[in-house]
Amino acid sequence: MTQLITEKLADLEEQEVLTLVRKELDAGTDPLEILNACRDGMALVGKRFECREYFVSELMLAGEIFKHISSILKPALKTNAAPTKGKVVIGTVKGDIHNIGKDLVVAMLQAAGYQVYDLGVDVAPARFIQTLQETDARVLGLSALLTLGYDAMQRTIASLGDAGLRGQVKVMIGGGPINQEVCRFTGADAWGHDPQAAVELCRQWYGVAP
Repeated sequence: MTQLITEKLADLEEQEVLTLVRKELDAGTDPLEILNACRDGMALVGKRFECREYFVSELMLAGEIFKHISSILKPALKTNAAPTKGKVVIGTVKGDIHNIGKDLVVAMLQAAGYQVYDLGVDVAPARFIQTLQETDARVLGLSALLTLGYDAMQRTIASLGDAGLRGQVKVMIGGGPINQEVCRFTGADAWGHDPQAAVELCRQWYGVAP
């Protein structure tokens, strides 16, 4: 039955997958098994996005479905904590208040099994640094839709060095105008053109299997 959950989520059949999740919980299925089936479904969504079978609107819908599933599973998971593949701090940089792209990345990373600390928008460098220090996360994601965000990204990454964290933290950047040239300018380790790219980068950096 959990395989059917994977398939229904990948097909974006919201009501069907929510019904299946509730039935499995009521039947006593391990909530971690259900969660992993949902993560497999989100991985399929990511692959369909890469193949251009799905687009941003489908990613947004999948993210909303996964959030709903997570809220259903959360009470059961409290007594059976789901292992995480790694910690990621993410936010839209100072001076930029756009969040759609960031929110998609957050949803895909959470679905892939990462513990994500989403700081929101218009985030100052000091807050990124503080959260990295408090969580011991080893990946930082910076988002910007506006070109003025380039300087904010550069300042944030420079602040990592000032705090003695640059050698310990990998930095990925993303957003509408981001490319390899911007990546070099900011000093980031890598850039991603879509949410699935962020997942792949985290897999590489944390050395985990897909």
